[in-house]
Amino acid sequence: MDRTALRARVWLVGIAALCGVWLVHNGAAPRTVAPQPSTAEAFAAGSEPRPGTRVAEPLRPSAPVRIRIPGIGVDAPMTGLGLGADGSLDAPPAEKPNLAGWYEDGTPPGAKGTAIVAGHVDNADGPAVFYSLGSLKKGAEVEIDRGDRTTAVFTVDAVEVYENDDFPDKRVYGATAHASLRLITCGGGFTRETGYQGNVVAYAHLTEVR
Repeated sequence: MDRTALRARVWLVGIAALCGVWLVHNGAAPRTVAPQPSTAEAFAAGSEPRPGTRVAEPLRPSAPVRIRIPGIGVDAPMTGLGLGADGSLDAPPAEKPNLAGWYEDGTPPGAKGTAIVAGHVDNADGPAVFYSLGSLKKGAEVEIDRGDRTTAVFTVDAVEVYENDDFPDKRVYGATAHASLRLITCGGGFTRETGYQGNVVAYAHLTEVR
């Protein structure tokens, strides 16, 4: 595992305590748990993450400022996430539920490589920015406005869910020769005692620049 993957993996562990806060606090019934992806939205069994036939040329690096996912109603500002004193990546502030974060020591969305974007599934008051990530479908578009005034448009290749003990670091964070994107939030099994037991990951690749 390279240094970027290691940092990102530690970060997922670090934000796990904020996953399912609203559900734990309110003793939610199962019907209120965030949507989870179906097997129909996953990659074919045994296949590696690869983009579709339409792939746009990577852009020069530029920081993202806003993310939109029309298919699940996301329209949110973005903030850079750095490392805390313990070496884990800081999570977006829990008190700002409609805020997504990106790993600013890694690849900016739209540039060559694997960009990592994350958001909370909820906070103590209710659903947060990526609450519906698990309901995202293959072929959906993700639009990211960048500081250079371009909009990087990604197409979703698959949406998968992993338990914490079976998180595929290389599959999620591995380097790519094209501009790829990973959207991450909490998911998997849920208990009132510990919250969500895993992560939902949406895989996407750059298909258009506006």
